[in-house]
Amino acid sequence: MTTLSEPALDPRRAARRYPDRPIVGVLAVVMRGDRVLVVRRTNPPLPGRWGFPGGVLELGETVAQGAMRELFEETGVKAEEAGPLTVIDTIDRDSEGRVRYHYTLVAVVGHWRSGEGVAGDDADEVAWLTRAEIVERGLPTAPALLPLLDLALRRARD
Repeated sequence: MTTLSEPALDPRRAARRYPDRPIVGVLAVVMRGDRVLVVRRTNPPLPGRWGFPGGVLELGETVAQGAMRELFEETGVKAEEAGPLTVIDTIDRDSEGRVRYHYTLVAVVGHWRSGEGVAGDDADEVAWLTRAEIVERGLPTAPALLPLLDLALRRARD
């Protein structure tokens, strides 16, 4: 059952709510100079928040393949994967403490190859922004966005 504040989910997304085990997701962290590609999410979890393009890993694909597929589906941008950045857990509980969503997310670094970015699939807006622009604009972000960006920036300097 949905509430007024919660949009109806398609069956595929609805099956991800209240899972019996974590779902493996992938994120594409793509830098272009001092800017990073970010998307404003359309669908739960975290609709309206800015984060990295990503989604659920499909059966038979590697983490890198999944991240680059999701990147292209959400933004039209192509990148060459450059390896995993880190793994994070995203666990969302309802008011009763039950796990509503549980994703184990693998962030993959990608080297930009082509595309400016056009919102598609799960994104309603796409932007190339610096860390400072994200902070200065006060964008509502996914909790992992800035820590992952900081990690990617440190890795790029090393």
